Amino acid sequence: MSNLDRTPSLTQCGGLIDVATQPVRELFQGREVQLGESTKVRRLLPNLGRRLVGAWCFVDHYGPDDIASAPGMQIPPHPHMGLQTVSWLLEGEIHHRDSIGSDDVIRPGVLGVMTSGAAIAHAEQSPPTHPARLHGVQLWVALPDEFRTVAPGWDRHDDLPAITEGALNATVFMGEVAGLHSPGRTFSPLVGVDMTIRQDGAVTFPLERAFEHAVLVLSGTADVDDVPLSPGAMLYLGMGRADLALKSGSGARLMLLGGVPFDEQIVMWWNFVARTSDEIAAARAEWMDGTAFGTVVGFAAADALAAPPLPPGRLRPGGRTR
Repeated sequence: MSNLDRTPSLTQCGGLIDVATQPVRELFQGREVQLGESTKVRRLLPNLGRRLVGAWCFVDHYGPDDIASAPGMQIPPHPHMGLQTVSWLLEGEIHHRDSIGSDDVIRPGVLGVMTSGAAIAHAEQSPPTHPARLHGVQLWVALPDEFRTVAPGWDRHDDLPAITEGALNATVFMGEVAGLHSPGRTFSPLVGVDMTIRQDGAVTFPLERAFEHAVLVLSGTADVDDVPLSPGAMLYLGMGRADLALKSGSGARLMLLGGVPFDEQIVMWWNFVARTSDEIAAARAEWMDGTAFGTVVGFAAADALAAPPLPPGRLRPGGRTR
């Protein structure tokens, strides 16, 4: 998924100085962003207080939207560099096509992971004939420096490890928790879990103490470590937790994200994760002149999304918080 903001701000993040090494409760409200002509998202990461949760560097929650008489998601070809995109659907279908020839349709419960390496381009669209509702989460993971130039790739996984215990149903879609390992390819220790708590349910979920974590609610309402949470907000939890108390009177669906704090200084701008201002400028130029990212299958070069202007001045890598 692209950041379609035509005046994207520089996001400077990384390093350990601002990581909460003890448990905390920091509540952040998502920012509404228009994504193409017909899709609005709640942008939960980066936000004004936190830029990273482990290597997770971008979280967009969209829907549930009624698209029965609408085109749904229509994101034209756009580039990525230095990151992985993680696509997770709750309702609907998304057609993924990219510049290495992948052509796939993602549905609920199916994990789609695109590794950009140095350069890849892709497009995401609701198929012409699509389900009436669209609801999902798009996430980005920053690649550590030693893996920034790995070969680009697209991986689809239909069978993911799940937990059913008491009032909890959970799917581990990335990383590892409670002895369950997702087949999704990762380049740093992290975790992503889709959790459903049944009505009037209460559960205690195990966590890795060395990870920092955050939780967002996808539907319903829940108390996360005694903090009320509803869709449109994210609760940052810090580090040092062995478990997490969750309960819901109405029933709720949540997403847990976590990972070892990302200790590298990075620069994020538009759809690129880099280390220097020069890298960002070079990637933008290569996208605009068509020299590095290739052409997405099924699209002409003229269909591609134009990069926004670079902000004035040089971009500098910085800390994890604003």
